[in-house]
Amino acid sequence: MKFCIVGHHSRREQAEKLAYSLDALVFMDHETHGSNWNHNRALEWASEQSERVVILEDDALPVKGFDYLVQDWLDRFPDNIISFYLGTGRPPHKQMEIAMRLIDSDKYKLDYITMNRLLHAVCYSVPQHFLNRILSNWDTMKGADYAISDSYKGRVIYPTFSLVDHADQDIVEIHPDKAKRTERRKAWRLYLGGDHWPD
Repeated sequence: MKFCIVGHHSRREQAEKLAYSLDALVFMDHETHGSNWNHNRALEWASEQSERVVILEDDALPVKGFDYLVQDWLDRFPDNIISFYLGTGRPPHKQMEIAMRLIDSDKYKLDYITMNRLLHAVCYSVPQHFLNRILSNWDTMKGADYAISDSYKGRVIYPTFSLVDHADQDIVEIHPDKAKRTERRKAWRLYLGGDHWPD
């Protein structure tokens, strides 16, 4: 397993600090090319690796023991995209569905939910055997999460307790839809260790 960081030049210091903590490679956007461009670079690099790669944005906040926890999930779901962040606020039209799926996961004591697409690009991992297909069909006009999902067409695994939170800082990206991101963007639930299940 390897890690890489997708960073923006205005957040260089935090990107480098995050990279140091995970022994990760940094893909720095020095000229504000945008998130789509930079995630594409990271995925191109991932496709050249012999092991699975976890991609984090520079505003991801990993929980304690993140690298060990991530490996467990990659071992469990070798053939699925896994998103280690399930966030509030964005996308707004998916929030009710997320809430209902989390309620169901509690009812059946499941530690993950599935969705039909990658909703966030804060922290995720794509199986090696899907990368070439995703890259060959990459749409430069979409957000990175949608560019990935539209070629993947499989279920995305979301741990019910996210392994990263989101710093929710000022937005540096100009999104294709030009819409402002004013919603609170934090993890629905954050892994803090121990047993989360009620008696």
